[in-house]
Amino acid sequence: MGRDEFIKDLEEKFERERRRIEKELGRRAMPGEVLNPKVRKPVPKRDTTRRSFMRIGTIIAIVVVVLALFGGVVTSCVGCSNPETPAGQEGYLRQGAIFGSAHYYGSQVGPTSSGLTWLLSVENVDFKWRTIDEEFEVQSSDNISLHFKAHITIRPKPGEVKTIVETYGGNDWYTRFLSQPIRNAVYDAVAKEKALDAKDKRDQIAVFVDKRVRDLIAGKPFEVQRVVIGAVNFPKELVDAQNKKVASETLLAQKQFEIDIAKQDAVKRVEEAKGIAEAQKIIDQSLTERYLQHEAIGAQKEMANGQNHTTVYIPSGANGIPLVKNL
Repeated sequence: MGRDEFIKDLEEKFERERRRIEKELGRRAMPGEVLNPKVRKPVPKRDTTRRSFMRIGTIIAIVVVVLALFGGVVTSCVGCSNPETPAGQEGYLRQGAIFGSAHYYGSQVGPTSSGLTWLLSVENVDFKWRTIDEEFEVQSSDNISLHFKAHITIRPKPGEVKTIVETYGGNDWYTRFLSQPIRNAVYDAVAKEKALDAKDKRDQIAVFVDKRVRDLIAGKPFEVQRVVIGAVNFPKELVDAQNKKVASETLLAQKQFEIDIAKQDAVKRVEEAKGIAEAQKIIDQSLTERYLQHEAIGAQKEMANGQNHTTVYIPSGANGIPLVKNL
């Protein structure tokens, strides 16, 4: 209720009371006359001037007190706030001032709120682990452009929200103080490697960068969990050339394999031929004229002694055995 409304309300109450008294007495009061509702006759004239001033003073005092209380309540409600901090975050509480500058009031760990407080505000900082992806294009030591990403899992140390806000820029702490040094570490690790070596040494590069990052944040309110180097991608021209090289090497290996097989087959055939020649040589040396005549006589005896036989005349020499001649 405003001041004017309050005064108007008092005047209306006074007017209703005056009308009630006149109604009870059945007449209006004469000038200078004070009506007593309990007595149906005029009351002796009194000094009303002093009483009027006292009454007016009392009313004014009441009005001033009510307005002061009302203004204080309104002002308090307008200037007060209840800042909240979500889970996983810490809040930096700052209290403002009507005169002078704002100042650090305290900190709070979410989920929570500060309660209704005069001119209080909060800056919340996320303290959860988060993975930041940094994209790179680095020139290798053999002048080949490499494209890849580095993934850094990092967070502010819990309980350090005051330092994070006042020294490292609040929620911009990574961009303002860590991003460029970490990128420099990755550049240094990759640029000294040849392109093909960098692709095969991602784990070693990640270990190198991880150590550089831990050295960088030593003594600062930050924690790093791990560093991962993603897949290294080559330019399309290099990929095509590499694919052709691999295809050529595969074809060459296949041809060499076929040559080796052919050589082995040739060696096998030579060895087989040698075996046949050696066997023939042994046979030639064993089949003499005397051996053949001996075998022929044995065959004739076997035929003569058989039940069913046919007489065969074979040319023979002086000694009666078949002749064996080299044709």
